[in-house]
Amino acid sequence: MSDLYNRVIPCLLLQDGGLVKTRRFARPRYVGDPINAVRIFNEKYVDELVFLDITASRTGAEPDYDLIARIAGECFMPLCYGGGIRSLEQARRIVAAGVEKIALNSSAIERPRLLTELSREIGASSVVAAIDVKRDWFGRYRVYHPGKRRVTKLDPVAHAQAVVAAGAGEIFLNDVDRDGEGSGFDTALIRRIAEAVSVPVIACGGAADLGHMRDAVKAGASAAAAGSMFVFYGPHKAVLINYPDYPSVRQLFEK
Repeated sequence: MSDLYNRVIPCLLLQDGGLVKTRRFARPRYVGDPINAVRIFNEKYVDELVFLDITASRTGAEPDYDLIARIAGECFMPLCYGGGIRSLEQARRIVAAGVEKIALNSSAIERPRLLTELSREIGASSVVAAIDVKRDWFGRYRVYHPGKRRVTKLDPVAHAQAVVAAGAGEIFLNDVDRDGEGSGFDTALIRRIAEAVSVPVIACGGAADLGHMRDAVKAGASAAAAGSMFVFYGPHKAVLINYPDYPSVRQLFEK
């Protein structure tokens, strides 16, 4: 595991027990078995892994505790899980399975008190507020509700401040419009959120190379996450689980 403060994090999506990758939160493409992916990332000394279950998020289904336990049992690096968590008891079961961080998204919108309860129980540093952001018809940044699959009226800066006040110790900021596009991060958005809160911000959505990761950190993110970059390779996007070597990541964030 890296000792770097600025982390480079694969964000992996689960759908019906398999690993998928989306584009703008749509058209999920199957990319393999999550357990095999974890084993490969173990060998590459990945900083951290984020698993988001989009089936549980969208349908309200119970988290797949058996799969979560299998993933945690194989994972040698810090692990964050999100998807379908609506109660403290569910979060307890996931933490008991070996997951270090719990990410709340829909619940952070609908029931922010859950952030408070969870923070008191496992510590704020283990509580992540995931915020999906999408521009509305007027080009304004707005919070996107993953469960209802629609743009809300919430301003992401105000929402970020609210979830931190409620107990979140980290923000996972995901850009819906840039998901899977490889066009780079929205650094203006990252900067606005990072300047508005006192906790680390993980930027996700749009990365295609390490240069994009560096841009996110320069904009104020403490870590940069990506999906396509770590599961696809080449112009034809062949499925290949990959991660940069440690010297490349170290050099990336050197002053």
